[in-house]
Parts: sequence; structure tokens; C-alpha cells
Amino acid sequence: MGFDACGIAEIKELYSEAKQLEQWLKNGMHGKMYYMEKYFDIRINPALILPNAKSIISLLFGYYPKKKQSALELKISKYAYGKDYHFILKEKLFTLYEVLKEKIGNFNARAYVDTAPVMDKVWAKKSGLGWIGKHSNLIVKKSGSYYFIAELITDLNLNSDTEIKDYCGNCTRCIEACPTGAIIEPYIVDARKCISYLTIELKDELIPNEFKDKMSGWIFGCDICMDVCPWNKFATPHQHTELEAMPEILHFSKKDWEDLSEEQFKILFKHSPIKRSKFKGLKRNLKFVLTAIE
Repeated sequence: MGFDACGIAEIKELYSEAKQLEQWLKNGMHGKMYYMEKYFDIRINPALILPNAKSIISLLFGYYPKKKQSALELKISKYAYGKDYHFILKEKLFTLYEVLKEKIGNFNARAYVDTAPVMDKVWAKKSGLGWIGKHSNLIVKKSGSYYFIAELITDLNLNSDTEIKDYCGNCTRCIEACPTGAIIEPYIVDARKCISYLTIELKDELIPNEFKDKMSGWIFGCDICMDVCPWNKFATPHQHTELEAMPEILHFSKKDWEDLSEEQFKILFKHSPIKRSKFKGLKRNLKFVLTAIE
């Protein structure tokens, strides 16, 4: 199907992760992502999604780009260079499901790509694909962290893969590099301070003024904590034609972003993750960042 890695984990209730998630929510670190408060029982036990669910098949799809933005005054997260990964990976998951049924017989499954209350990074970790770094992203040994995660929750009783250890060691580069101090301690991110949250998830009319000089030019998402991670020196450009970068994103100048009309936005970003911010949100981000630059 073109996935870069696959691992399997037995479905068990996530007791320790449940405590961590509960405390994170209690401390309000999810900000205004109120959907994080919903379906807590499913988040910690995906067996509730599918009757007799026994195994999760986790899959990785690399997105480290061949080319990067030429003008770095205003930056877009690398994951948003091309088409929206949700649609690409969902289609591949459904195809995989059909192929598996042809080969081993009928079984039940649910396919998810970051669109359900499933702790995908945790299950990718439990399936041996990598470990969760101090920036809270999944890191694949000798390959880095520029990966999308997808999963099939199934009622198949499969042999599980073995978890690998945490190879972050004493490194704290991601923590030190975050301009807003969002990684408040190793493995814990306060979303309210995260540039990705501020430019995508936060729907308020204004970004809090305390971050005015800390956005580092990011107008949609942020890659700083991953860019500085030593494991990403091993990252290699993806070979997925579906994720080819849009020329507009790679070559847009400051003036191009400023002159972007709502009509152009709808046409250019029709199939892009950037449409999630909506035109109004992108213009808000742009104005906020440019005010600090100028």
C-alpha cells in the first residue's frame, strides 16, 4: 500500500496513559481543544470502538519533503506542503483492509487517521515502531519523526511486536529550542503555548499578545522541536507522489501571502491541510507574525 512501516499491538486498556491524560486535561493544557475532553473511555480503551477488538495494526507514512520553502520569513509546517494526508491514508487503509480480507478471510476492522479518539502515538509505540520523544512526537530510530500515523483496529488475534526503548537519553534540544516554552517538562506539552495550536487549533479572533515576538515566522503549524531533534538528521525525503509539495507553498513570497485573496485561498488550498485554518484564520496568523517582524 506504500506505507513505510507497520507494527502490531494487542489491545489493552491504557491505565498509565489514562492517568497522564486525565492530569493533562485537568491542568487545562488542551486549551480550547474541547474535543479532547470527550470519549475519555474510548481514548484509553479502543476495544470500545469495535466489538471483540483484539489488535491494532499501526502504520507509518513518511512526509519529510524533497524540497523546502525558499522564502523563510513566513513558514508552513512540512506536513502541510502537499495534499491533506487524511484522505490519502484513509483510502490506503481501506484498500489494505480489502486486500487482507482476500488473503485471510473475513474479519472486522475500523480505519482511522487522526480522526477518532484513538491515542495513535501510544499504539505506534506499543507496536514497536518507535518511542515518544520529549517533544511528545513519535520518533523512529535512524529515521526521525516526520511520519503520519494510521491504524486499523481489528478483531483479529495477531502476534504483537515488541516495544523498543526510549533513545532520547539526556538530550533536551527540543525543549531548549521551543520559542514559546510549550514543552514545559520532558514529554509534556502545554498546547496553549504551542505554535501549532496557536496557528491551527485556536479559533479566537486574536492570538494572545504574549506570543507576539515568539512565533519565529510560522503562520501554519511549527516544526522547530522536530527540526532540532538529532534523530531527524537521518530523515530522508519521502517517495510518495501523493504528497508532492505545492509550488505555491514552496515559492510564495511575503507579498504573495499578503496579497492572497479568499477566492485564491479556496482554489489553492481546496485539498490542503491549510484549509483547516480557514482564510480568516490564516490572515489572522499572517497579520500577527508580520506585526512582530516589521
